[in-house]
Amino acid sequence: MPPFSETPALISLLRHTTDDSRRKSGGHSHSTRFFKMFKLLPMLSSGCKMVALLGRHNRPLLTDRATTITLFGHRKGRLSLAIQEDTRSPPIFLIELPMQTTFFHKEMSSGLVKLALESETRTHRRKLVEEFVWAVYCNGRKSGYSIRRKDQSDNERYVLQLLRGVSMGAGVLPCASEKDAALDGELTYMRARFERVVGSKDSEAFYMINPYEGGGTGGGTSGNGVEAPELSVFLVRVK
Repeated sequence: MPPFSETPALISLLRHTTDDSRRKSGGHSHSTRFFKMFKLLPMLSSGCKMVALLGRHNRPLLTDRATTITLFGHRKGRLSLAIQEDTRSPPIFLIELPMQTTFFHKEMSSGLVKLALESETRTHRRKLVEEFVWAVYCNGRKSGYSIRRKDQSDNERYVLQLLRGVSMGAGVLPCASEKDAALDGELTYMRARFERVVGSKDSEAFYMINPYEGGGTGGGTSGNGVEAPELSVFLVRVK
């Protein structure tokens, strides 16, 4: 089996470009300001009243067909990843990643994060997002294995319910209880809209959409000089 970074499905997705907006310098500067919000997480206070207020909406603030990805977790706990087609509906993919939330915050400070999840399941009876066992990589380094959740935990349900009216943002949420806050630290989140690219039945990619440039993506610069999204998520099933 070839190394994960050399699998044809991943290489194809990494080469994907949507349009010329990805190369606009203006999009880069605005998206960088958005990404810097994540670096301010330790400075934000808990009990975010704005998020609690937005959570009372019955519909998302943005109604386009972009996919929503939320990364959240307590500072002393593990990070969870939820993919939703509609923030009012249960996630189509939910998994607790084998990495600490603080570790992910440090990776985000580099300005470019790529999360890759690899399934080694041999059967193709399930859709890609329905696979259960995943090897998780962050910026090319293997973090470990995780199992996709069939059902939300109480804490995951609490977070997604609180954020049901939020289309994008990053910050600190009020914990479900004082005990949780004392044991696991503050509850942080990052939510953004992503362009979903289906490479095949065995590969999908999610590219963060620049919130300041309409539907365009934007972010850091890759090694070949082409502007790349600052946060990308890849799902690949190895044959």
